[in-house]
Amino acid sequence: MKVLSLALAVAVGGCAASHGATDAAVAPASANVRYLALGDSFTIGTGATPATSFPARLVSRWTCPVELDNAGVDGFTTDDVIEVELPQLTSFAPSFVTLLVGANDIVHGESPQTYRTKVRAIFQAIRAAGVAHVVVLPQPDWSLSPVASAFGVPAELHTEIVLFNRILSEETAAAHGEFVDLFPLMEKEAAAKMLASDGLHPSAVAYDAWAAELARRLASPCSP
Repeated sequence: MKVLSLALAVAVGGCAASHGATDAAVAPASANVRYLALGDSFTIGTGATPATSFPARLVSRWTCPVELDNAGVDGFTTDDVIEVELPQLTSFAPSFVTLLVGANDIVHGESPQTYRTKVRAIFQAIRAAGVAHVVVLPQPDWSLSPVASAFGVPAELHTEIVLFNRILSEETAAAHGEFVDLFPLMEKEAAAKMLASDGLHPSAVAYDAWAAELARRLASPCSP
């Protein structure tokens, strides 16, 4: 089943179609912050809506005008982020970036070392674009979801998720980004079955809890 993507599982489960980056664009007048959200289904808010994704809910907690471009796409891997999403660093010119990617690399059988190399390339591109604030999130523990067995042995998937999150944390530190470890919260949500109707992705309430914790831990980009 390694050829599947997390997005395909949603389609099989009968959920709504994938959301593209333009669906989640929010452009208030005279924006103080230009926020580009990079990643996969967990960034675009699959299982809920772009309006209830964690980037949108995070922006709702900030006190200044923010232009949000949520570039997340269902099923995206690090390769897809590099090829499709990173060009928006030039066209959108963000001052604030979040990154959450890795689940589909696991699904497609990517090796940990290859994942590390591609994450490193993503950080190099972000830094080259002169982004001032880079925040990185771990992938949630989707091995605990009811449909995880479609992608492999849940216990083995859990081990890979933890390993890939550790790699992401290490590369974030090396790139002088900010890794916000929401994994304990994500595990509690997964254990409590705070899931969307697809049985895989977090519910809107779970995404909002991510945003609330991010807002609590991060310095607001609205500050001078």
